Amino acid sequence: MTPCKHPMKLSMVSIFVADPAKAFRYYTEVLGFEEVMFMPEAYLAIVKSAGAGEGAVSILLEPTEPEGIAIARQYKRELYEMGMPVMTFSAEDIHATTAELKDRGVVFRKDPKQTSYGYEAVLDDDNGNYLQLIQLT
Repeated sequence: MTPCKHPMKLSMVSIFVADPAKAFRYYTEVLGFEEVMFMPEAYLAIVKSAGAGEGAVSILLEPTEPEGIAIARQYKRELYEMGMPVMTFSAEDIHATTAELKDRGVVFRKDPKQTSYGYEAVLDDDNGNYLQLIQLT
């Protein structure tokens, strides 16, 4: 396959949350992400990984309320009920990261467990989503 002469670069992904302002506070104050843009009156909240620099992929905290997309509420609820993570993040030291997050009050659905590819853990983002944390070996 021939590579594109003008390749696209991933810039932003979204995650559905009921309340972007609440999610913004949790993602920045508890999970340690950095603010990219925050306009609570417009239900707009965007964060990125701390220290990731200018080219970092941002996360749009996409509202399902008050007038969000109805199918998004169902999608979000059903994934949560299944225990399915909606996004995956990496850590250099999953055990240290997990311990720090637990000290900040983060609830883990699954503590770090060794897998064939490294380690994985699953945390609850306090906004109706599970997030996977991995450390590749």
